[in-house]
Amino acid sequence: MKNSQPPAAPTGTNIVSLRQDRKPVVEFWYEFASTYSYLSAMRIETLASDYGVEIAWRPFLLGPIFKKQGWPTSPFNLYPAKGHYMWRDMERLCRQYGLPFTLPSPFPQDALLAARIAHAAQNQPWIGAFTRAVFIAEFGQGLNIADESLMAELLLEIGAPARTALSTAQSRENKISLRAAVTEAEKLGIFGAPSFVIPGGDLYWGDDRLEQALEAAGNLVETDA
Repeated sequence: MKNSQPPAAPTGTNIVSLRQDRKPVVEFWYEFASTYSYLSAMRIETLASDYGVEIAWRPFLLGPIFKKQGWPTSPFNLYPAKGHYMWRDMERLCRQYGLPFTLPSPFPQDALLAARIAHAAQNQPWIGAFTRAVFIAEFGQGLNIADESLMAELLLEIGAPARTALSTAQSRENKISLRAAVTEAEKLGIFGAPSFVIPGGDLYWGDDRLEQALEAAGNLVETDA
């Protein structure tokens, strides 16, 4: 009888075996204080649908990773020429993508509360809407995302249970889990945001690698597990 099973992926390649009834999942690692994460967060769901992949929302904190490199703040602050270029680049890209842009003050913003909320809600159906709302408030309107009342307002606007979300975000378990996510990011080789990890572990860094990461994930050969 002819074997109806598809051939196994050859060894020594980056081809990943996926169930035929599942789309490849791309992990989207983002930091709310990151300018380029803003650009990716506003585009990734639409693009993921175009490429036939799903998104795992992975909010995390870059601060602890930067500190291990000896950076007390964003490299865009430490290196003025780099910072000047980034702000001009953001103006151009936001205009290209049709996104509002306002330079927040201070920069980087204190993103801890937003990260805790998003981390606790990463599997909730409103995680994408919340993420976009925070980024718009921060980089589109220049608002202070460390403000708990602002977070509550954004949660209510997207139809999320604000009181429960805020309470869960500040729980001891969630705080420990977010710290563990930072450790996981380091183990994956992540050093900046946004970063994208596709099945098999390949890492793509930067908003300008978003489409490349999604395309690579969408092109993975699907075989029976």
